[in-house]
Amino acid sequence: MPTKAPRSTRPIMRLLDLMGRRWTLRILWELHQQPGQTFRTLRERCADISPSVLNTRLTELREARLIAAEDGYTLTPEGRELGCLMMPLYHWAEEHFANETPPKEG
Repeated sequence: MPTKAPRSTRPIMRLLDLMGRRWTLRILWELHQQPGQTFRTLRERCADISPSVLNTRLTELREARLIAAEDGYTLTPEGRELGCLMMPLYHWAEEHFANETPPKEG
C-alpha cells in the first residue's frame, strides 16, 4: 500500500499544496466575493462540491488561519492579504484568456 508523501516543511510548498487542492481556490474566491456565507450558501455557490469535501476544505482553511467561522465563514486578515496578493494573477488570467473558449470538462 502506498504511503502518503511527507508534508514539506517549506512554507511556500505547504501553501501551494493547500491552494492546489480541489475547490480550495473556489471557496476562497466565493468568500472574497461575499463574506459571511453559511455552509449551505457556500455549497450552493460551489455547485458540484460534496458536503464532505466542503467540510474538509473549510477545516483545512481554518487550520491555515485563512478563514474563520464567525457569523458564517469569512476570510481572516491573512486570507484577505492572500487574496490581495493573488489579484495580479487574476488580472493576468483575465487578459491572457479573454478570447479563449474554456475547455470542456469531463
